Amino acid sequence: MWRYDHVQLAIPVGAEESCDRFYVDVLGFAVLEKPPVLAARGGRWYRRDDVELHLGVTSEFVPAIKAHPGLVVEDYDALHQRLLHAGTPPRDDDALEGVRRCYVDDPVGNRLELIDARNARRR
Repeated sequence: MWRYDHVQLAIPVGAEESCDRFYVDVLGFAVLEKPPVLAARGGRWYRRDDVELHLGVTSEFVPAIKAHPGLVVEDYDALHQRLLHAGTPPRDDDALEGVRRCYVDDPVGNRLELIDARNARRR
């Protein structure tokens, strides 16, 4: 069986605090402690349920546009409202009939796909 161990996204130097506000306060991830040798490089690691996101600092930052994590969300409606309240409006996607999903950008421009767990593909 194959599965993802983690998803890596890039962030610019100094963006950790704004990412914490988004990933922890809005999306409900927990910050993971990084090993000291990796913590010295900056960036953040987050976990929620079985999903782990690694944000790596790069001096030549370009946000991921096509490469993005697709996150299955149990509390889709509540999260949709939290995103609106936080000033980060999600973009609904109705391309697949009957599938509720949206896209949202993190504070540095990385795109996340949020999929309602009630109609996500089963693994």
